[in-house]
Amino acid sequence: MAVATRLTWRQEKKLQNYFGEKQFSLLYKASVHGFSTNSLLKICSEQGPTLTVVYSEDQIVGAYMQKNYGEGNYLITVFVFQEITITECKVGPFKLLMLFDEDYYGNREVSIHLNKKRMHFSINTVKKLGLSQRYISFQDCEVFRCEDLLDKRRMNGITELKESLLCAIRNYLPYGGLVNKIRILLLGPVGAGKSSFVNSVKSIFRGHVTNQALVGSNPTGTSEKNRTYFIKDAKDNNTLPFILCDSMGLSEKEGLDMDDIPYILEGLFPDRYQCNSLKLMPKGIGNHTGCPLLEDRVHCVAFVFNANSVEQLSNQMVKRIKRIRRELIKSDVVHVVLLTHVDTLDLITKADLIDIYKCVPVKLKLEAVHRKLGFALSDIFVVSNYTSEWELEPVIDVLILSALKEMLWAADDFLENLPLENTGRCA
Repeated sequence: MAVATRLTWRQEKKLQNYFGEKQFSLLYKASVHGFSTNSLLKICSEQGPTLTVVYSEDQIVGAYMQKNYGEGNYLITVFVFQEITITECKVGPFKLLMLFDEDYYGNREVSIHLNKKRMHFSINTVKKLGLSQRYISFQDCEVFRCEDLLDKRRMNGITELKESLLCAIRNYLPYGGLVNKIRILLLGPVGAGKSSFVNSVKSIFRGHVTNQALVGSNPTGTSEKNRTYFIKDAKDNNTLPFILCDSMGLSEKEGLDMDDIPYILEGLFPDRYQCNSLKLMPKGIGNHTGCPLLEDRVHCVAFVFNANSVEQLSNQMVKRIKRIRRELIKSDVVHVVLLTHVDTLDLITKADLIDIYKCVPVKLKLEAVHRKLGFALSDIFVVSNYTSEWELEPVIDVLILSALKEMLWAADDFLENLPLENTGRCA
């Protein structure tokens, strides 16, 4: 049976981030392994940096140690964790083993007496930590091994995964050879991150951060035209087998006209068409005569939402989105969700992006989208766009490429489900 920590997810994340984005592995738990210094040292020696945590009735107190037990004299970080506040002070230098020795005369700055379930502090340490007394009684004690979340081994794995995703997308061929390139339409509220996603995809395949698609927060969004972006691969200078279509932002009163959605899906509007200049007319626009090719139409729709504000979507906006979904279902167009700005959620760090779907705040956001808008959890993907970074980050790249791959696979489902008569010239 696995031994579990008493720390809540939020408490563990707070401590992990506080001590430099660490991963904790529980080594010792006094209530399981015994309130014995010998047991603790036997289990926790030669484990590298460790975090010792003791639990009193109303607070968490602990010590962070940057070396193995017994490796010379050096400073130890002692801390008090109350609610969301962490107070710390440095003690020592002394041997780590002395931390768990009986301090009969009370001269040491801090000591943990496992058998008595008490932690003692000097007067000076009490003042630095803001404690009310020189000792606390505790109910349990845990020791964690601390490792860097983004160590070399993990980063090598992320780089390998990125290369695998790049290879899969570069070699992707749309289902049945029915089209040369998949068209992915990005829909979402103003400021959700549609244009930033386009820039992020371009950046990955160019090998450096770029900002071709304008990004901003005008009342009706920066995109006032339908834009189609071919993505060029710097590896061979060829365009990739998909096109990203950026649309005017959705808003409650202005923005994209709901009546135009069917015509946009059918591919009746050309690149750079001014959405808000005149009422859109489905025929005679550009080179189209009302019978576009299958390759001109949209094969997959990605709804883009800001993870920080998706729960605050107004009832009117929710109705508009559900109306669009009904039109998509009517047209048999597959659709997914991209949740952007996931890296700015509370307590989320770049290291968390490695396994982001296991993070509690992200799980809550996915469930909120499912409840509010009705999307299946398996159709919701999280990404972190390039908005202020100067250099590419493999962890961010993997999230974006994973979402892109899923959208291409979804487009294949759309093509496979097309009636035979719709796979010819006219869509």
